[in-house]
Amino acid sequence: MKAVVAAAGALGLVLISSVPAHAAGDDVLFSFSDPTISEASALTPLGKGLYATTNDSGDSGRVFTVDSSGDTVGVTHWAADPVDVEGLAPAGRHHVWVGDIGDNNSVWDSIRIAKMPVGRGERTVSPTVYELVYPDGPHNAESLLAHPDGRVFVATKDWGGGRLYAVPKRLDPDGPNRLKEVAPVIPMATDGAFFPDGKHVVVRGYYSATIYDWPSMDRVGSFRTPDQEQGEAIGVTAEGEVVVTSEGIRAEVIRVDPALVSDVLGEGPSPTADPTPTDGPEPVGGDEAESTDSGEDGDSDAGGSLGPVALVVLAVAAYFIFRKRT
Repeated sequence: MKAVVAAAGALGLVLISSVPAHAAGDDVLFSFSDPTISEASALTPLGKGLYATTNDSGDSGRVFTVDSSGDTVGVTHWAADPVDVEGLAPAGRHHVWVGDIGDNNSVWDSIRIAKMPVGRGERTVSPTVYELVYPDGPHNAESLLAHPDGRVFVATKDWGGGRLYAVPKRLDPDGPNRLKEVAPVIPMATDGAFFPDGKHVVVRGYYSATIYDWPSMDRVGSFRTPDQEQGEAIGVTAEGEVVVTSEGIRAEVIRVDPALVSDVLGEGPSPTADPTPTDGPEPVGGDEAESTDSGEDGDSDAGGSLGPVALVVLAVAAYFIFRKRT
């Protein structure tokens, strides 16, 4: 992973050269006080000052609920040995979707998601786990997103450009459930979230984040994310504020400067969701994911692929990094 992050850093020098470096208004909300939260790879605001997070690969299957002071106030245990948990997404009141979607070598035949309760207190649950398959073979992914209307999405993490896939509206617990390709997203996506207005989606990498219109997935603009050890997680509050965090013990949870986000959007995001919120995909049937309202595949300007200069820099960086390791 260190080699990957180092190579991504070299790539970041190219990718963020045209991104505004506004950070004066960033606000550290708190730091995780629980040392067992050491590799936070997701961050979902739950409301009333609570946040859900989870460690990535190497931990048991558990979701932490943290309050606004950074203290762990709840833990949901759901699996002894998941493959590679990477993402969380809102799933209605006091629930989240958990994405066991990581696949660094792109070899697994399927990935998994599960819906479970979160909040104050400790609990052990046995959720229904839904198996998902890509239409075009295995991918690595770290981003699980949920639209305010309940539709769930997975964004892949690929050097050449990620892709957004829709989870079926109706889920078959006996699976597999086939994902539907929607649009390109930025390369090396590490997390993503919808804004509460349902009209925008943000996808982040290690050093910056990109906002897209929904459902067209047209790129609106990008902004730098705060400097952190290994920034991987992003969430959006009910008020439309963007919050981020990082791997590392006692990592900070930071609110991105609201003015910076508004500058990218051109106007402040809606504080409430226009679509009628739902609890997400229905646990019945086994239909393939239906097409979303997005009829556009996007283009390289939407962050779906790397330009030639970035590819050259990446290739050179990767050569020297891996040469040292052999």
